[in-house]
Amino acid sequence: MINTKYYTFVRAGTQRARFRNRMLRSNQLITSTPKLLRKFFSSKSSSVLHRPSSEELEVLERSKNLLVMATSCKIKDQFHEFFPEMLRCFKNSPPLQELPSMQEWIKKIVEYNLKGGKMNRGMAVVESFIILKNHQISEEEKNTAIALGWAVEMLQAFFLVADDIMDNSLTRRMKPCWYHTNNLGVKAFNDAILLESLIYQIVSSYCKNKHYYLPVLELFHDVTMRTSLGQAMDLHSAPNSNEAPDLGKFTVETYDAIVKYKTAYYSFYLPVAIAMRLAGIQDNVLFKRAEDILLPMGRFFQVQDDYLDCFGDPEITGKIGTDIEDGKCSWLIVTALPMCDSTQRQLVEAHYGLKNTESVNLVKSLYQQLNIPNLYTEYEERSYKELTQMIEGMKHQLPTSIFQGFMEKIYKRLN
Repeated sequence: MINTKYYTFVRAGTQRARFRNRMLRSNQLITSTPKLLRKFFSSKSSSVLHRPSSEELEVLERSKNLLVMATSCKIKDQFHEFFPEMLRCFKNSPPLQELPSMQEWIKKIVEYNLKGGKMNRGMAVVESFIILKNHQISEEEKNTAIALGWAVEMLQAFFLVADDIMDNSLTRRMKPCWYHTNNLGVKAFNDAILLESLIYQIVSSYCKNKHYYLPVLELFHDVTMRTSLGQAMDLHSAPNSNEAPDLGKFTVETYDAIVKYKTAYYSFYLPVAIAMRLAGIQDNVLFKRAEDILLPMGRFFQVQDDYLDCFGDPEITGKIGTDIEDGKCSWLIVTALPMCDSTQRQLVEAHYGLKNTESVNLVKSLYQQLNIPNLYTEYEERSYKELTQMIEGMKHQLPTSIFQGFMEKIYKRLN
């Protein structure tokens, strides 16, 4: 049984430490960046038109990176500070004005399920928009981007609440899953539906009279459907209760389809596509170019997630992995099955999908025997290099810093 108080204590301490470090890092970056710029512009050679030297280019690149990092730290604080505005937005909606008794329940659902995560998806909307606008945005534009970032986080919360129920998960973000609280059980499914409905309250409140209102609305509808289809494929590949999984369904092709629709669209493509719409980009070719790199990035992310589900530390990941018990079509099993000899295959058939510690440990031991952790490390390095090359190839069409920002957040991640 998980010690909830312990995890809450660890989480609180970790958050305080991260906040202090973030503020210190932000101040250091803001202080050091002008010094670097002065160094460049005080250079004798920089006072006339010439081809910059490698040293000068390095100083400029470092300065640019420092500015991006400093801006990111500042945006993160602004993103969190905007949260009460979201609650006011919901409270002032006509349905909740008519049902004041539900206002506190909505607040409880939202605060429990949106706070505590890394907010990478929501932050990506704001960061991508600022980059696309070359850091020239008004206060209103910034607030709209932040609000839509929270809408993406709301979509994430909607999926997670439902997913935890379907997977019988125990913890999420180092605390009990929502359906394990307030004696909810399956009634929490309705709260997931409520979370989805709040997405459109945000979009309507902040975009109703804007030229991008319909495109943004369609993005959310399209990505929600795609993600739901991915979840359906994931569920259909898993066994029913008290049944063994059909290992014949566990192929790389099936896995890639699940990952593309269940994870990549809403976690990677959606935030950037929203930012592009806000920035006034309408060229469908550019949206396709962004999609072509963001979907493989989503696969990279999901493979990491599958690995951490099995070999990650719950104190760091914030959840106890259950992919083996649930008989999930994960990267580990689709990688392991083609490598199994007949004896190993029999072990998988006998134990994969069973909800007992002995079976889980036997499957994990088999993964070790098949060298899956090392194969994962090789995959991570290979994918990182391929994605980096793809980003470089896009530099004349979209700002590469958008995609580099994603890679910096997910490469070698532990949670």
